[in-house]
Amino acid sequence: MLPGWVPYAGIAAAFILLAIGLTKRLGPEWAWVNRKIIHFSIVPAVLMFYYGKIPPEVFSGAAFAFGLFQLWPHLKKREFSWYQIEHNYGEVFFAFSASVVPMILPKEYATALLLAMAISDGVTGIIRHFYFKRHGFNVKLRKHWTGSLAYLATALAIAFLLLDAGAMGKIGWAVVLTLAEYQGWLDDNLAVPLVGSVLFLLY
Repeated sequence: MLPGWVPYAGIAAAFILLAIGLTKRLGPEWAWVNRKIIHFSIVPAVLMFYYGKIPPEVFSGAAFAFGLFQLWPHLKKREFSWYQIEHNYGEVFFAFSASVVPMILPKEYATALLLAMAISDGVTGIIRHFYFKRHGFNVKLRKHWTGSLAYLATALAIAFLLLDAGAMGKIGWAVVLTLAEYQGWLDDNLAVPLVGSVLFLLY
């Protein structure tokens, strides 16, 4: 008999594969948006992890495998052009970070951090894309306060729903993650989970 988590893992994988298929149809000109759609597609898996339908080791292993799957085209210089960008490993970092978070943090806190990585980062990236597309700038290389405001708003919602902390602690968590996403020294797909993991020591 198959383990009880198998159907849920299959459903979660289906959402991700569906997102990949959809974004492929949109094409390379939407690569920056396509990346964020794929970010969003892990939300069902995160929720199934939160409700105990997918064990942390299964979630972690699947995320790690997905990271390797995305790393290989970069190494071969044959990126999936509809969502991968040459010399930008953000989607690989995202998957590897998502594989570590549920293994080192308690479920409730890990869920909050994973949702911020998926939803907040996704929303901010899409808003920045359309803002700079409208204003004629290179959307691949710039950040803007409009996206950061969206990140903060969604991170606040996640914090108030999931974090076991006072109001100021939840606000502080959202603000610090927003700053970690905005800074330009380290890829935000590494900076946010790293800073978020350190913040756990305060909660």
